[in-house]
Amino acid sequence: MEYIYNDGGRAEAGYKGGAGDCAVRAIAIASGKPYQEIYDAINLLAKSEHRGKRKHGISNARTGVYSQTIRKYLSSIGFEWTPTMAIGQGCKVHLRASELPAGRLVVNVSKHYTAVVDGVIYDTHNPARGGTRCVYGYHKKAEEAKKCQG
Repeated sequence: MEYIYNDGGRAEAGYKGGAGDCAVRAIAIASGKPYQEIYDAINLLAKSEHRGKRKHGISNARTGVYSQTIRKYLSSIGFEWTPTMAIGQGCKVHLRASELPAGRLVVNVSKHYTAVVDGVIYDTHNPARGGTRCVYGYHKKAEEAKKCQG
């Protein structure tokens, strides 16, 4: 799968160094929205998260965001979630152009989110692991998802 370096506008927003902000970067790339707008929106949404026994703290755009918060935010901007794996099912879809639909996607792989646009990975590193990385699911703009189905 082709890979192109893209930080999603992180450096342009004035941020330096490394961070665990893959969700914000992937959303910025796939949605075309500014990095800082997404960063702020995720942190605002995180304030309404509930803490639980297994949940340590709340989401943070810089250090990591829980999947539920990402789904909630992406849904609010018109993206739909498509799961590609179920518990006990095993891996059915890999991070390969031939196994993902065309369009602008925010793809969830183990401990990472990446942007895939028409079969090309846009990220700060190539997470494909030679096409063996399992895809848990992906978010796609609702109108694009409907075009693919019918």
